[in-house]
Amino acid sequence: MIDDLIEDQRVQRFWDAYAVSARVGVETFAVVRFGDSADLADELATQVEVGEKRATTTLLRDFTKLDKPLPKPGDLSVVIDGKNAPRCIVQTLQVDVKALRDVDESFAWDEGGGDRSLEWWRSAHARYFKRQGARAGFAVDDCAELVLERFEVVWPLSFQTEPRPAISYS
Repeated sequence: MIDDLIEDQRVQRFWDAYAVSARVGVETFAVVRFGDSADLADELATQVEVGEKRATTTLLRDFTKLDKPLPKPGDLSVVIDGKNAPRCIVQTLQVDVKALRDVDESFAWDEGGGDRSLEWWRSAHARYFKRQGARAGFAVDDCAELVLERFEVVWPLSFQTEPRPAISYS
């Protein structure tokens, strides 16, 4: 479904405005919607905009099952909300693959949510991944491999938390 959203005219216009503003020639971008409901997508998109969320977690199986490449530093994504409206553009800074049990406090803080503690992060993600597993017919335990992605907001500039140098993709 998310891949179809690249065809959404709102997303394409948003991307085009960014490309002109940032003077980038990159034509490839992903569309990401965080969470598994419209309400959660709205909440998480807002957390990205206000600087509380600078990371995300995905089950590795989501990539391998669909034969999709893992994100990599430099990748750009349009973040959409629960109504599929574009909210901001983020750039991937770091990608790690770790078992659920090996996620640390620093990553939990960067992902935001709750009190930003590792305990809260583990509880929230256990519930989230169990819902996902129940829908798709698989179980998740502490050994589940996760893709841990850190990112920064690159556009609109008003959502950046720190000034950053311009990036050239030519």
